[in-house]
This record gives sequence, structure tokens and C-alpha cells, in this order.
Amino acid sequence: MNAAPSLLEIAGLSLEIAGRPILKGVNLDVRSGEVVGLVGESGSGKSMTALSIMRLLPPGARASGRVTFDGIDILSATEDQMCALRGDDIGMVFQEPMTALNPVRTIGEQVAEGIRWHTGANRTDSEALARRILDRVGLPAERFPLSRYPHELSGGQRQRVVIAIACALKPKLLIADEPTTALDVVLQRQVLDLLMDLVQENRMGLLLISHDLAVVTEMADRVTILREGEVIEAGETARVLSEQRHSYTRQLAQASVHVPRRNPVVTRARVKGPLLTVENVSRHYPGRRLSLLRRDEPIRAVDGVSFSMQPGRSVALVGRSGCGKSTLARMILALDRPTSGEIRFRGEPISGRSEADLKAARREMQVVFQDPYGSFDPRQKVEKLVTEPLHLLETRPSRAERRDMAARALEEVGLSASDLEKYPHEFSGGQRQRLSIARAIIIRPKLVVADEPVSALDVSIRARILDLFANLNARLGIAYLFITHDLTVARAITDEVLVMHEGRIVERGRTNEVLDNPRSEAARALVEAAPDLNRAIARKMQEQ
Repeated sequence: MNAAPSLLEIAGLSLEIAGRPILKGVNLDVRSGEVVGLVGESGSGKSMTALSIMRLLPPGARASGRVTFDGIDILSATEDQMCALRGDDIGMVFQEPMTALNPVRTIGEQVAEGIRWHTGANRTDSEALARRILDRVGLPAERFPLSRYPHELSGGQRQRVVIAIACALKPKLLIADEPTTALDVVLQRQVLDLLMDLVQENRMGLLLISHDLAVVTEMADRVTILREGEVIEAGETARVLSEQRHSYTRQLAQASVHVPRRNPVVTRARVKGPLLTVENVSRHYPGRRLSLLRRDEPIRAVDGVSFSMQPGRSVALVGRSGCGKSTLARMILALDRPTSGEIRFRGEPISGRSEADLKAARREMQVVFQDPYGSFDPRQKVEKLVTEPLHLLETRPSRAERRDMAARALEEVGLSASDLEKYPHEFSGGQRQRLSIARAIIIRPKLVVADEPVSALDVSIRARILDLFANLNARLGIAYLFITHDLTVARAITDEVLVMHEGRIVERGRTNEVLDNPRSEAARALVEAAPDLNRAIARKMQEQ
């Protein structure tokens, strides 16, 4: 074990916000060249621990205890001292890249800004260093020039820009708060390998905050498990996660590998033929403008995709970020028009039809988004939000009927009728995702398109949401199209899998057959990069 002195030492850290205890006597240390994992469910205090280290706490927060970084008392440091530390000696990768990036400034400007601020380098030198670190995180110059803006990148690409900003000056300590949540498994592996390289090359300390036990097990030398602001268990990763002495540690480990029990699907209405048919569908976008009269080659986001879905079946659409999964989903939902090809739902074409003609299809086709909070109007109460799809019904229900239908939908997803009068901000992330599922099923659709529905949830909540999807599939006969980069989710909840790569379907078949014996290079890359908790624990035990 590395006997170097601690780079970061937290002793008895307690935090209150408006009188409410958030952290309760947290002890934690990180040494140079060491990776320490901080694990726990949503609301356990992981991110607040990180913000305490960075002194970025919200108004009304009061911290006590001791936080020492490289001999500096963080809690009593001046703001000028903290400004000198942040970005130079301490870097931080935030969970949501779009909120961490300035939407009106180019990625080159944003990576170079910290370099200029801390080193005094001129524009040319700072941009040259920015170019090198962007290349290092997998954003090569030919595809990602410094002139790109954040909105022109996918979620995974934006996360890599955030990592480039945090690592540009080779900090002594990097705090990574869910750094791979938005990334597909291949990019996740690349980013984790990059972080490990930086740790080894620069003797950087890494505090890795994650709800993914498999990722933490692969990466971390030691792990600290938080629950409701208190440290439940801490120690060497292999020992803590193999022995699982505390019941909460066992609960997290079991939830990480949870497979829902799936009962036979109840078919409530016989549908002749496929529920959904996609025939040779393509979607092309104009290339980047190279000059006034010349454009680059068109971007083939979706290129000749064909498949069909049967009623009551669950199908996973998996692939790397930018492969065209979400573009295809938008066309299936009639939110975008194909450049060519045809999409039929229950035998009726939906491509290119007017909103009035699509009303019948929209009644039986709903969506669950990745970010439930972003899909809700924060000013509206739950009753109004959940009953939004009722305007699609042929007969408008009365006020009392609407409330009864909303209450029933909430109860079906494990919430209660008393929640109807609440606002979205009064719920946790997992509860908000249940609200979005309630909104999707209130009019009893035949198909639900779920776009990364559990990627942002911690493992315990994810297990409950997957159980909910399986239960609704069995009781209501709802068919699901799961768009995901998480092969654990695909394996747990779907009957068939489609592997998408660069706009094409390159492999398809029964889920277990494809994921156990992938034939295409794209599918093999996904399977090999996917983290596996049991395998990671066995490997870590050998190492330690």
C-alpha cells in the first residue's frame, strides 16, 4: 500500500444547509498517485463532500471539521487562495457537462481560459496546449476543431471537454463527480484509462465519485461508502466489496447486478403483424459549411436501418454515443422526418404525416426521457404534468376523471395520490423518473420508447425502476424500445438487442445470444468495455 503522506485529508467534516444536517463527521484521505472511490446513493452527500473540498457550497451552508489539501486549511482559506487552487492544483469534473460549459463560447476558448489564467501563457501557446489535451481525451482536430461549440457535440463528447478543462494543467488532485455517467461503455473505458494514465504519470490523486460499483472497483485502491451523510464503511476496495460486512454495502452490490423477475406478458389486444416496422430508414444532415458556396459531405446520422417489433416485446437499441440511436428514436416518435425510407406503426405509415393525422398514433406511442427534470415544467404540479397526454384521447375526461386517472397512474409506479399536489423539485431523481413513466402509461400506450431511462440513477433506484418496467410489461402488455449504452440494463430487461454503429444496425438477435457471443466488431467492443462487478472484484482481490 502506498505509504506517502495524504495529499487531501478530511477529518470530522460536518455540513449543514439552512440548519439541515447534510454531512455528519466524514473522514476521508487521498494520497498522491492513489485513486479513492466515494460511493453511495443519491442524496448520500457525495457531491456535497466534493463541493466542500472546492469551497463551492451554496448560500446558507455551514461546514465544520478539518479539510487539508497539501498543507493548506481549505475551510479557512481566503477566496483568493481558493481561486489559485481551483483549476491549477485541484481540478473537478462535474456530472452534467452542459451546465459546466458556457454555451456561447467555443470549446477551444473554454479549455484555454484556465491555462491563460493560471500560467499567463499567450493565446497561441494556450490554444496549442488546449489542442493537445483535447486530442488526448479523444477529440481529434480533424473532427473537433477548437471552433466547435458545446451544442454541436454529443453528451459524451461534452463530458470529454470538461475532463480536458480539469486536466489541462495536470492538477495534484482531481475530483471526478460521476465522470462517465453520460458516456457509452467504450468511451467510459477510454476516459477511465485516461484518468488512470494521468494518475500514474503525474502522481495525481483522484477522488472518484460514482454510483457504479463496477467502475469504482476497477479503478479505486480504497473505497469509502456514504449513506445519509455518514461513512458506513471504508478500506481497501477488494476487502470492502468482497466481504460486504455492512448490510448497506451488500444492498448496493446486489442492486448493481439486479435482474428483474419477468412474468409472461399479458396481451390485451391482438395486433396482426408487427407493432412497429422500420424499413430502410435514413436521416442525413447537411455537412459543415466550408465556405460561402461549399459544404462538407452530408452527415449520415441514420443510414438504411430496418427492423420490426412485435407487440409486448422489449427491444434494446445499443451503441456508442453519436451512432444515431436518438436520431432514430425521434423519427420513430414522428418528431423528425426521415430523408428516405418508411416507418409504420400498427401497419399505418407515420413518416411525413401532419400532426392531426398522427394523433391516433401518438395515443399509443409514448416516451420516457433520460432527464426527467428537463422534461417537466417546474412551475406545474404533478397532476397537470402526468395528465398531459390525456388531450390525445378521443373523449376528453372530466376534471374528476383526470384526477382519478392521474392517481391510478402514480400508484402503478409506486407513488401515491397525495403526490398530485407537489412540484417536480420536491422529488428525488428516481421519483421524478417514476413520474415520467406514470405520464407515459396514463393513456395505456402500446409502445414506450425509453431513451437512457436509468443512466443517471444510482444502482438501488435503477433496480427498482427496472422492476417497474418489467411489471408494467407483464401487466399491461406494453412494448419497450430501450435506447441505452448500458449492457447490464439491456441484458436485464430486454428480449432482443439491436447493435447500432455509425448509423447502421450491424448485429441483431436475442439479447443473451448477442451479448454472450457478439459477432460484429462493434458489439465485441461494447461487451469487452462493459464493466462487470464480480469480475472487477476478483481482479482487484488479485491485485491487492
